[in-house]
Amino acid sequence: MSETVLKKEERVAIELRSLYKKYGYLPYKMSKFEAYDLYARNKDFLRGDGVITFNDTDGKLLALKPDVTLSIIKNLGDSENLQKVSYSESVYRVSDGTKQFGELTQVGVECIGDIGVYDLYESVRLAAESLALISENFVLDISHLGILSGIFEEIGEGKTFEREAVKLLSEKNLHEMSALVEKYNVPKKSAEKLVAIVSTYGDMQTVVNTLEPLCDTPTLQAAFAELSALYALLKETPFADKIRLDFSVVNNMKYYNGLVFKGFVSGVPEGVLSGGRYDSLVARMGKKSGAIGFAVYLDLLEDFFAQKEVFDVDTLVLYDEKTPMEQIVQAVEQETKAGRSVRAQKSVGTLRYKNRVELLGEKKC
Repeated sequence: MSETVLKKEERVAIELRSLYKKYGYLPYKMSKFEAYDLYARNKDFLRGDGVITFNDTDGKLLALKPDVTLSIIKNLGDSENLQKVSYSESVYRVSDGTKQFGELTQVGVECIGDIGVYDLYESVRLAAESLALISENFVLDISHLGILSGIFEEIGEGKTFEREAVKLLSEKNLHEMSALVEKYNVPKKSAEKLVAIVSTYGDMQTVVNTLEPLCDTPTLQAAFAELSALYALLKETPFADKIRLDFSVVNNMKYYNGLVFKGFVSGVPEGVLSGGRYDSLVARMGKKSGAIGFAVYLDLLEDFFAQKEVFDVDTLVLYDEKTPMEQIVQAVEQETKAGRSVRAQKSVGTLRYKNRVELLGEKKC
């Protein structure tokens, strides 16, 4: 099938699946219906709110495909071997845009098992390559929750303080963060660390240099060592200048730990890619494996691609009553064989086209 028959987001989905296959990710297909209790226990993990439910014939409450990651963790048991899967699925939840139930399209990867530095690198690299397939104007922001956890461990003020601090960090609210540490009488050294990471953003080399003197406890040193090892690998990729360290990327600390990241493309007001390491979610579901993965939200890209598609077809073939039919057929076949979309008709009308072929018996204006 010619690529021109497909919508841009459909072509991107195919390209993403091909990319993930090259790295050994096997296709995963989830069931349309899953037991609702799994999603009820982990509602705050879901992107968006609301799950479509119904009763099965035996009275069991089922959910209509609300999330892929939860399904993968549930159905892939603990294994000594690394399990790598990719997916292209439609899930059904309340859309962030319309606030109504809708079909949301996701393409992504999950790596489950004994996760090491290479697996972190591969996940971030694949995320960057995924964004590059969508647009050359992209940024991938990464963060490490181990840094934040290490600072909270030092401070020891409990969950209420941590929730307030995470909210301010996600907003990059330096003024209110300074007020918060003062309110809780946080020791000066720990307070300076927390305030510092609010404004820590930029290329990986600059931020790694800024972080090094702050990471002086075992938890912080372990997180910093992982970030440094990751940077050493990522700086050699073609995407090094597109990757930023930004600690406002927090995600849900109940489920995520370690590396987290979010991807943006110019022209879309919110992140089109999100992921990270989620060992904590796996543990909550009674499994011992580590896990890292991400999803690309193709539903967020529909308007973006619609703006890019300025032409209805590649080629317009104009003909009239005096044009031999064989000539029209030949012209159309020539275009389709070349992989271009084509429309043959007697007048231009409102059609937008790149190229125009005239087969007119009598010249028309």
